[in-house]
Amino acid sequence: MKWRCTWCGKPHEENDPPCDSCGHGEFEEAVVRQNEFETVDTGTQYMWVCENCGRQHMRNNPPCSRCGGHDLEKTEQRFDDLESDLAVPSWFEVAKPYAPIIVVLVLVAGLFATGIVPLSVLPGIGTPSPPDAPGDGEQHAGIDLTAVEHEVHDRLEAHRQGTDANTRSYDGGLAGIAEYVNRQEVVEYREGTRPEDPDWNAFGPSCSGDPVGSALEPFDGAGSDAFDDETLLADEVADRLVANPELERLVSGEYGAEGLDVHVHDGTVFVFYAVC
Repeated sequence: MKWRCTWCGKPHEENDPPCDSCGHGEFEEAVVRQNEFETVDTGTQYMWVCENCGRQHMRNNPPCSRCGGHDLEKTEQRFDDLESDLAVPSWFEVAKPYAPIIVVLVLVAGLFATGIVPLSVLPGIGTPSPPDAPGDGEQHAGIDLTAVEHEVHDRLEAHRQGTDANTRSYDGGLAGIAEYVNRQEVVEYREGTRPEDPDWNAFGPSCSGDPVGSALEPFDGAGSDAFDDETLLADEVADRLVANPELERLVSGEYGAEGLDVHVHDGTVFVFYAVC
């Protein structure tokens, strides 16, 4: 350990004043500078470790404060593992315990993104999912019912042009309303109970006023020789809409958009028509 003069700071090997530089009669322990921080060399540090449970003690003062053992072993205190203990874990090490949850979230997001699971299953997100109803809403006996709906719109446009009524667009939001209500009609017609009504505005129809609509009286024959393709079935649906006084007012009235749904159960055709 080195000493230095408290007056002039000259270092000395021993604590043997006076200073041979300035003659001052008082020395102090020298301070060693390491990495710009002042530290004092305090020598080797020891701990007393219980041979029974491993509890560390600052002094050799048995019994052990943890297990009551009387055998304490003198051990040099080392800091070799301090750097590894303070090392910051990588993001992978932090995320590893949560890997199963992350995988599930990614799979769920993929199902929503690909449309396999509609967003409407989440409360308050997307348009309401139509109720389950017996029968077919897309294909029946080789007939594309979606194509039928668009062909009916074309025929109604031709009817309006022939009567000098305003033309209108086919609206997906109104078609969604028509599908939902049409399935309500099917369930009520077949089972006697009606599913809960939705908020029609949740379908996002492209119109300023409230949507209105009405159901066509169900009729039989879809898939038979009478209506065995899209064209014949579309002709029949359009003719029945125009022939019904209540529905014809909707067909030719002052509206800007329309949508409809065709659903078939056991050959019976259900149609709901909506406008705004």
